[in-house]
Amino acid sequence: MDPRPDPGAWRRRTVRGDGVDLAVLEAGDPEAPALVLVHGWPDTHRVWLPVAQRLAADLRVVVYDTRGQGLSPTDAPDSAFALPHLAADLMAVLDDVDPAHPVHVAGHDWGSVQAWEAVCEPGATDRIASFTSISGPNLDHVGAWARSTLRHPTPAGVAGLLGQAVSSSYVPFLVSPLAPAVLRVLGHRDMVSGLRYYRGNVGRPARGPRPRRTSVPVLQLALDRDPAIREAALVASEPWCDDLRRHHLPLGHWALRTDPDAVAEAVLGHVSAVEARRPATDA
Repeated sequence: MDPRPDPGAWRRRTVRGDGVDLAVLEAGDPEAPALVLVHGWPDTHRVWLPVAQRLAADLRVVVYDTRGQGLSPTDAPDSAFALPHLAADLMAVLDDVDPAHPVHVAGHDWGSVQAWEAVCEPGATDRIASFTSISGPNLDHVGAWARSTLRHPTPAGVAGLLGQAVSSSYVPFLVSPLAPAVLRVLGHRDMVSGLRYYRGNVGRPARGPRPRRTSVPVLQLALDRDPAIREAALVASEPWCDDLRRHHLPLGHWALRTDPDAVAEAVLGHVSAVEARRPATDA
Protein backbone atom coordinates (compact mmCIF):
# COMPACT_ATOMS: atom_id res chain seq x y z
CA MET A 1 0.00 0.00 0.00
CA ASP A 2 1.37 3.40 -0.98
CA PRO A 3 1.08 5.88 1.94
CA ARG A 4 1.90 8.88 -0.28
CA PRO A 5 -0.90 9.37 -2.81
CA ASP A 6 -1.40 12.50 -4.80
CA PRO A 7 -4.13 14.57 -3.05
CA GLY A 8 -5.06 15.94 -6.47
CA ALA A 9 -6.13 12.44 -7.51
CA TRP A 10 -9.43 12.78 -5.62
CA ARG A 11 -12.37 13.18 -7.99
CA ARG A 12 -15.47 14.91 -6.59
CA ARG A 13 -19.10 14.63 -7.66
CA THR A 14 -22.60 14.98 -6.17
CA VAL A 15 -24.94 12.05 -5.64
CA ARG A 16 -28.63 12.45 -4.87
CA GLY A 17 -29.43 10.49 -1.73
CA ASP A 18 -32.78 10.07 -0.01
CA GLY A 19 -33.90 13.65 -0.58
CA VAL A 20 -30.47 15.24 0.02
CA ASP A 21 -27.39 15.94 -2.08
CA LEU A 22 -24.26 14.12 -0.97
CA ALA A 23 -20.69 15.19 -1.74
CA VAL A 24 -18.78 12.13 -2.96
CA LEU A 25 -15.04 11.85 -3.58
CA GLU A 26 -13.18 9.00 -5.26
CA ALA A 27 -9.59 7.93 -5.76
CA GLY A 28 -7.71 4.87 -6.94
CA ASP A 29 -8.00 2.55 -9.93
CA PRO A 30 -11.52 2.72 -11.44
CA GLU A 31 -11.16 -0.96 -12.44
CA ALA A 32 -10.23 -2.18 -8.94
CA PRO A 33 -12.78 -3.51 -6.40
CA ALA A 34 -14.78 -0.61 -4.98
CA LEU A 35 -14.86 0.30 -1.29
CA VAL A 36 -17.12 2.98 0.23
CA LEU A 37 -16.01 4.48 3.57
CA VAL A 38 -18.66 6.02 5.84
CA HIS A 39 -17.68 8.48 8.59
CA GLY A 40 -19.31 9.11 11.97
CA TRP A 41 -19.97 11.98 14.36
CA PRO A 42 -18.72 14.68 14.57
CA ASP A 43 -16.61 13.98 11.50
CA THR A 44 -16.70 14.39 7.74
CA HIS A 45 -15.13 12.26 5.02
CA ARG A 46 -11.79 13.73 6.03
CA VAL A 47 -11.50 11.44 9.05
CA TRP A 48 -11.09 8.55 6.60
CA LEU A 49 -8.45 10.20 4.39
CA PRO A 50 -5.34 8.78 6.13
CA VAL A 51 -6.77 5.27 5.68
CA ALA A 52 -8.27 5.94 2.25
CA GLN A 53 -5.01 7.25 0.89
CA ARG A 54 -3.29 4.02 1.86
CA LEU A 55 -6.02 1.88 0.32
CA ALA A 56 -6.16 3.81 -2.95
CA ALA A 57 -3.11 1.93 -4.29
CA ASP A 58 -5.10 -1.33 -4.23
CA LEU A 59 -8.78 -0.38 -4.40
CA ARG A 60 -11.22 2.06 -5.92
CA VAL A 61 -11.88 4.10 -2.77
CA VAL A 62 -14.96 6.27 -2.29
CA VAL A 63 -15.67 8.60 0.64
CA TYR A 64 -18.66 10.90 1.14
CA ASP A 65 -20.01 13.44 3.57
CA THR A 66 -23.13 12.02 5.16
CA ARG A 67 -26.23 14.20 5.30
CA GLY A 68 -25.83 17.41 7.26
CA GLN A 69 -22.05 17.09 7.53
CA GLY A 70 -19.17 18.77 5.71
CA LEU A 71 -19.96 19.33 2.04
CA SER A 72 -23.45 17.78 2.34
CA PRO A 73 -25.40 20.42 4.31
CA THR A 74 -29.14 20.15 4.82
CA ASP A 75 -31.73 21.81 7.04
CA ALA A 76 -33.71 18.56 7.25
CA PRO A 77 -35.34 17.93 10.66
CA ASP A 78 -34.33 15.31 13.20
CA SER A 79 -36.77 12.76 11.76
CA ALA A 80 -34.89 12.83 8.44
CA PHE A 81 -31.83 11.42 10.23
CA ALA A 82 -33.49 8.17 11.25
CA LEU A 83 -31.50 5.11 10.24
CA PRO A 84 -33.66 4.09 7.25
CA HIS A 85 -32.94 7.47 5.59
CA LEU A 86 -29.22 7.16 6.30
CA ALA A 87 -29.17 3.64 4.88
CA ALA A 88 -30.99 4.87 1.77
CA ASP A 89 -28.28 7.52 1.32
CA LEU A 90 -25.61 4.82 1.45
CA MET A 91 -27.50 2.67 -1.05
CA ALA A 92 -27.70 5.66 -3.40
CA VAL A 93 -23.94 6.06 -3.20
CA LEU A 94 -23.43 2.34 -3.84
CA ASP A 95 -25.72 2.51 -6.87
CA ASP A 96 -23.72 5.43 -8.20
CA VAL A 97 -20.38 3.71 -7.60
CA ASP A 98 -21.36 0.44 -9.30
CA PRO A 99 -24.97 -0.30 -10.21
CA ALA A 100 -24.10 -3.77 -11.53
CA HIS A 101 -21.91 -5.31 -8.79
CA PRO A 102 -21.80 -5.45 -4.99
CA VAL A 103 -19.53 -2.86 -3.35
CA HIS A 104 -17.45 -3.21 -0.20
CA VAL A 105 -18.34 -0.93 2.75
CA ALA A 106 -16.52 0.15 5.91
CA GLY A 107 -17.99 2.43 8.57
CA HIS A 108 -16.73 4.15 11.70
CA ASP A 109 -18.82 5.36 14.66
CA TRP A 110 -22.23 6.53 13.34
CA GLY A 111 -20.98 5.58 9.88
CA SER A 112 -20.86 1.99 11.09
CA VAL A 113 -24.27 2.25 12.77
CA GLN A 114 -25.93 3.46 9.57
CA ALA A 115 -24.05 0.93 7.45
CA TRP A 116 -25.36 -1.85 9.71
CA GLU A 117 -28.86 -0.64 8.83
CA ALA A 118 -28.12 -1.11 5.11
CA VAL A 119 -26.26 -4.39 5.60
CA CYS A 120 -29.31 -5.91 7.32
CA GLU A 121 -31.81 -4.87 4.66
CA PRO A 122 -33.38 -7.64 2.56
CA GLY A 123 -31.29 -8.26 -0.54
CA ALA A 124 -28.25 -6.50 0.90
CA THR A 125 -25.90 -9.14 -0.51
CA ASP A 126 -26.86 -7.95 -4.00
CA ARG A 127 -25.47 -4.48 -3.23
CA ILE A 128 -22.87 -4.96 -0.47
CA ALA A 129 -19.92 -7.31 -0.98
CA SER A 130 -18.52 -7.00 2.56
CA PHE A 131 -18.76 -4.81 5.62
CA THR A 132 -16.05 -3.69 8.04
CA SER A 133 -17.56 -2.27 11.23
CA ILE A 134 -15.48 0.00 13.48
CA SER A 135 -16.73 1.52 16.76
CA GLY A 136 -20.40 1.43 15.82
CA PRO A 137 -22.67 -1.51 16.72
CA ASN A 138 -26.02 -2.50 15.28
CA LEU A 139 -28.55 -0.76 17.54
CA ASP A 140 -31.19 -3.46 17.08
CA HIS A 141 -28.72 -6.21 17.93
CA VAL A 142 -27.69 -4.33 21.06
CA GLY A 143 -31.34 -3.75 21.96
CA ALA A 144 -32.17 -7.44 21.57
CA TRP A 145 -29.15 -8.41 23.71
CA ALA A 146 -30.12 -5.90 26.41
CA ARG A 147 -33.69 -7.18 26.59
CA SER A 148 -32.55 -10.79 26.71
CA THR A 149 -30.03 -9.99 29.45
CA LEU A 150 -32.66 -8.25 31.57
CA ARG A 151 -35.11 -11.11 31.14
CA HIS A 152 -32.55 -13.83 31.87
CA PRO A 153 -29.82 -12.11 33.89
CA THR A 154 -26.45 -13.70 34.55
CA PRO A 155 -23.50 -12.09 36.35
CA ALA A 156 -21.51 -11.84 33.10
CA GLY A 157 -24.48 -10.50 31.15
CA VAL A 158 -25.38 -7.85 33.72
CA ALA A 159 -21.73 -6.80 33.98
CA GLY A 160 -21.56 -6.37 30.21
CA LEU A 161 -24.80 -4.40 30.15
CA LEU A 162 -23.68 -2.09 32.95
CA GLY A 163 -20.30 -1.60 31.30
CA GLN A 164 -21.85 -0.50 28.01
CA ALA A 165 -24.31 1.74 29.88
CA VAL A 166 -21.39 3.53 31.53
CA SER A 167 -19.60 3.87 28.19
CA SER A 168 -22.75 5.38 26.64
CA SER A 169 -23.49 7.74 29.53
CA TYR A 170 -22.69 10.80 27.39
CA VAL A 171 -25.65 10.15 25.06
CA PRO A 172 -28.40 11.73 27.26
CA PHE A 173 -26.52 15.03 27.14
CA LEU A 174 -26.24 14.92 23.34
CA VAL A 175 -30.01 14.52 22.93
CA SER A 176 -30.77 17.21 25.51
CA PRO A 177 -31.70 20.84 24.68
CA LEU A 178 -28.42 21.95 26.27
CA ALA A 179 -26.16 20.23 23.77
CA PRO A 180 -26.46 22.64 20.79
CA ALA A 181 -25.69 25.73 22.88
CA VAL A 182 -22.75 24.10 24.63
CA LEU A 183 -21.23 22.69 21.45
CA ARG A 184 -21.64 25.98 19.55
CA VAL A 185 -19.21 27.48 22.04
CA LEU A 186 -16.63 25.10 20.62
CA GLY A 187 -17.26 26.54 17.16
CA HIS A 188 -17.68 23.13 15.54
CA ARG A 189 -20.50 23.36 12.97
CA ASP A 190 -20.45 19.66 12.09
CA MET A 191 -20.59 18.70 15.76
CA VAL A 192 -23.81 20.70 16.24
CA SER A 193 -25.34 19.64 12.92
CA GLY A 194 -24.57 16.01 13.66
CA LEU A 195 -26.61 16.04 16.86
CA ARG A 196 -29.52 15.18 14.56
CA TYR A 197 -28.04 11.67 14.26
CA TYR A 198 -28.60 11.18 17.97
CA ARG A 199 -31.94 12.96 18.18
CA GLY A 200 -33.26 11.09 15.15
CA ASN A 201 -32.44 7.67 16.55
CA VAL A 202 -32.00 7.84 20.35
CA GLY A 203 -34.75 8.60 22.78
CA ARG A 204 -37.51 8.16 20.20
CA PRO A 205 -40.78 6.47 21.24
CA ALA A 206 -39.85 3.04 22.54
CA ARG A 207 -40.14 0.16 20.13
CA GLY A 208 -38.89 -3.37 20.28
CA PRO A 209 -35.63 -4.18 18.51
CA ARG A 210 -36.22 -5.43 15.00
CA PRO A 211 -34.92 -8.84 13.88
CA ARG A 212 -32.03 -7.76 11.65
CA ARG A 213 -30.15 -10.65 10.03
CA THR A 214 -27.48 -10.43 7.35
CA SER A 215 -25.53 -12.77 5.08
CA VAL A 216 -23.03 -10.04 4.14
CA PRO A 217 -19.52 -11.02 5.34
CA VAL A 218 -18.82 -8.81 8.37
CA LEU A 219 -15.51 -7.92 10.01
CA GLN A 220 -15.71 -6.17 13.37
CA LEU A 221 -12.55 -4.23 14.16
CA ALA A 222 -12.62 -4.24 17.96
CA LEU A 223 -10.61 -1.29 19.26
CA ASP A 224 -9.55 -2.38 22.72
CA ARG A 225 -8.87 1.18 23.93
CA ASP A 226 -12.15 2.65 22.69
CA PRO A 227 -14.04 3.89 25.77
CA ALA A 228 -17.34 4.17 23.89
CA ILE A 229 -17.86 0.57 22.70
CA ARG A 230 -17.54 -2.50 24.90
CA GLU A 231 -16.98 -6.05 23.71
CA ALA A 232 -20.48 -7.12 24.72
CA ALA A 233 -22.04 -4.67 22.25
CA LEU A 234 -20.05 -6.31 19.46
CA VAL A 235 -20.84 -9.86 20.55
CA ALA A 236 -24.54 -8.92 20.40
CA SER A 237 -24.36 -9.17 16.59
CA GLU A 238 -23.15 -12.77 16.52
CA PRO A 239 -26.62 -14.43 16.49
CA TRP A 240 -27.68 -12.23 13.57
CA CYS A 241 -24.76 -12.70 11.17
CA ASP A 242 -24.12 -15.70 8.94
CA ASP A 243 -20.48 -14.70 8.41
CA LEU A 244 -18.87 -12.60 11.16
CA ARG A 245 -15.24 -12.29 12.26
CA ARG A 246 -13.77 -10.06 14.95
CA HIS A 247 -10.24 -8.69 14.87
CA HIS A 248 -8.84 -6.91 17.94
CA LEU A 249 -6.51 -3.93 17.67
CA PRO A 250 -4.88 -2.28 20.73
CA LEU A 251 -6.07 1.13 19.57
CA GLY A 252 -8.47 3.90 20.60
CA HIS A 253 -11.61 5.36 19.05
CA TRP A 254 -9.72 7.61 16.63
CA ALA A 255 -7.58 4.81 15.17
CA LEU A 256 -8.42 6.08 11.66
CA ARG A 257 -6.19 9.06 12.43
CA THR A 258 -3.69 7.67 14.93
CA ASP A 259 -2.95 4.29 13.31
CA PRO A 260 -4.14 4.41 9.69
CA ASP A 261 -1.69 1.70 8.60
CA ALA A 262 -3.18 -0.86 10.99
CA VAL A 263 -6.75 0.01 10.04
CA ALA A 264 -5.99 0.01 6.31
CA GLU A 265 -4.26 -3.37 6.57
CA ALA A 266 -7.24 -4.91 8.36
CA VAL A 267 -9.80 -3.45 5.94
CA LEU A 268 -7.80 -4.51 2.88
CA GLY A 269 -7.36 -7.99 4.31
CA HIS A 270 -11.12 -8.41 4.71
CA VAL A 271 -11.89 -7.02 1.26
CA SER A 272 -9.23 -9.21 -0.36
CA ALA A 273 -10.45 -12.36 1.41
CA VAL A 274 -14.03 -11.76 0.27
CA GLU A 275 -12.90 -10.94 -3.27
CA ALA A 276 -10.96 -14.21 -3.39
CA ARG A 277 -14.16 -16.14 -2.57
CA ARG A 278 -16.36 -14.43 -5.17
CA PRO A 279 -17.28 -16.44 -8.27
CA ALA A 280 -15.39 -15.28 -11.36
CA THR A 281 -18.67 -14.30 -13.02
CA ASP A 282 -19.29 -11.73 -10.21
CA ALA A 283 -15.89 -10.07 -10.47
